[in-house]
Amino acid sequence: MRIMVTNDDGIDAVGLHVLAKAMSRHGEVVVIAPDEDHSGASSALGALHLIKPVVHECHMPDVDRAFSVTGPPALCVMFARLGAFGPPPDLVVSGINPGNNVGRSVYHSGTIGAAFTARNGGISGVAISQAVTGWGVEGQAWDEMLVNQHWDSAAAVADKVVEGLLADPPSKPAVINVNVPDVDIDEIKGWKRAPIGVRPPRSMASAVLEPREGHEGSWTVRMDWGDEIRPHPDTDVGIVMDGYVAVSWLSGIVDCEAESDKVAAALDSLIG
Repeated sequence: MRIMVTNDDGIDAVGLHVLAKAMSRHGEVVVIAPDEDHSGASSALGALHLIKPVVHECHMPDVDRAFSVTGPPALCVMFARLGAFGPPPDLVVSGINPGNNVGRSVYHSGTIGAAFTARNGGISGVAISQAVTGWGVEGQAWDEMLVNQHWDSAAAVADKVVEGLLADPPSKPAVINVNVPDVDIDEIKGWKRAPIGVRPPRSMASAVLEPREGHEGSWTVRMDWGDEIRPHPDTDVGIVMDGYVAVSWLSGIVDCEAESDKVAAALDSLIG
């Protein structure tokens, strides 16, 4: 069993190191992670003219090999699948992200984007995220929030999720999104299957263009954050806020039932 561990926070992130160590009991671990923060990268590979990454081998205790890549996590996964770092992995585990990836953050998370990219290449992926003090914003956290982070709790949950997944592999590649409260493991109330909510616990409220002095017709964008919300308790957002581990099996992008015949009629009028 060859397990690739990655993240979107960069090769030096504490959560990555803790997760890699936890995965070592399940097989050969290779860490392939961005050289710097790529939070919010989703499944992006990067601009085509920039996909010429530099790779550095790194020393990381408790893992077989580790590499940093000058690119986002999805690119790390794609190159691993194509054999750039040896045999393709059997499983991709991404995290531990400081800050929940719940609600609409699922669409933007580089942590989850790595798992989606694995599945697109025929490999199952597990994304592990953990709440932080203050809950962070849109799945993000800042260094001052992480002083007393309970990384070992998230690692222990990840360990059990992977244990179960390897004991009974899915019939086709899957993505499991796991969000863990930031408490000691014996303080976690349990776990629940989690439908995806609409809004994260706190989100951007506004974006304002501010003129750049001395640069006519040019602006910077100031983003302001809204207040914390109390989400529906039966969504992934509410489940984690209530002290439970939220586990979501994420589906692929699929065609759905058309809600309007007007598009079909318009196309028929042009090309029949």
